[in-house]
Amino acid sequence: MKLTITLQENYSRGELLLRTFFGFIYMTLPHLFLMFFFGLWSAIVSFIAFWVILFTGRYPESFFEFQVNLLRWSVRLDARRNNLTDGYPSFSTSGTDDKTSLEVPYPDRLSRGRLLLSNC
Repeated sequence: MKLTITLQENYSRGELLLRTFFGFIYMTLPHLFLMFFFGLWSAIVSFIAFWVILFTGRYPESFFEFQVNLLRWSVRLDARRNNLTDGYPSFSTSGTDDKTSLEVPYPDRLSRGRLLLSNC
């Protein structure tokens, strides 16, 4: 896994003040509302993926991509909320960003035994 957040040379003071005092209202609430429903779907996908990995030893690639894209969205939002970057994060799991990046390699095979032991 590789997480990169690009350091900006200049930060907008006005945006910094707005994000500090009103960021929860105009930035965090709309994203958390949508992420709540995506999180519910993520829990269902994780449950199904557990059984698929248990029987096949492989993580379904579409499930993996959905989970990683949800993590990328969370990283974009957290980078803005914690004043690491300026701007407004995009509202989707397929959104892109030039200031943050998260790379997670797709695992070819997974250990069924490790799967069972990690969920105890």
